[in-house]
Amino acid sequence: MSTENNKSTSAIEGKNVGKTCRTHYRGTFNDGTQFDSSYDRGEPLEFVCGAGMMIKGFDAAVANMEVGEKVDIHLMPEEAYGMPDENAIFTVEIASIPGAEGLEVGQQVYLQDQLGRPFPVKVTAKDDTNITFDANHEMAGKELNFSIELVEVL
Repeated sequence: MSTENNKSTSAIEGKNVGKTCRTHYRGTFNDGTQFDSSYDRGEPLEFVCGAGMMIKGFDAAVANMEVGEKVDIHLMPEEAYGMPDENAIFTVEIASIPGAEGLEVGQQVYLQDQLGRPFPVKVTAKDDTNITFDANHEMAGKELNFSIELVEVL
């Protein structure tokens, strides 16, 4: 079964797959609010197309682009950061996490998994005894729009 899953996630095909691509992009929500832009940073984003470094829909859009081409894409959550996972929301005793007593609702912090690797979470609730964290990506469940310009293929 895992082979099937691997096939579906690596099913992106195109002449740019496996190549280092440099793109400028602007990302917006459906209401037009911009959430990110490489233009604002003045530096194109560099990534290996199809290697899983980017969200699936972005990778798929760049896979067949020509240098200098610009495209506008609309991504459903499944092509972007996925849908929120209720299993990624968890509550623990404040006493079990050093420093948790000083955290506030809405704060973004990093916890460590069993292997000591950091992962980001957001504090969503807190009382005198317990604190609740949400490890879903902040854009999970959102539709995203991108204007993408392929600047260079290395």
